Amino acid sequence: MNTARHGTPDLSGATWRSSTYSGGNNECLELAHNVPALAPVRDSKEPAGPVILFGWSAWGAFVAGLG
Repeated sequence: MNTARHGTPDLSGATWRSSTYSGGNNECLELAHNVPALAPVRDSKEPAGPVILFGWSAWGAFVAGLG
């Protein structure tokens, strides 16, 4: 992944995946797994919308806190 201006990663080559718990109804979060050092998250209903960038450790802590 290249980094665009201002340190924003280029996510054009990101591979987005939905949770297996979503049931295929397209109403969940998607996570890109192929972005080094980052866990980009977006709303599956708005793939061209905003993306939240987590570090992998922060994403892990977030997910662990849901349980």
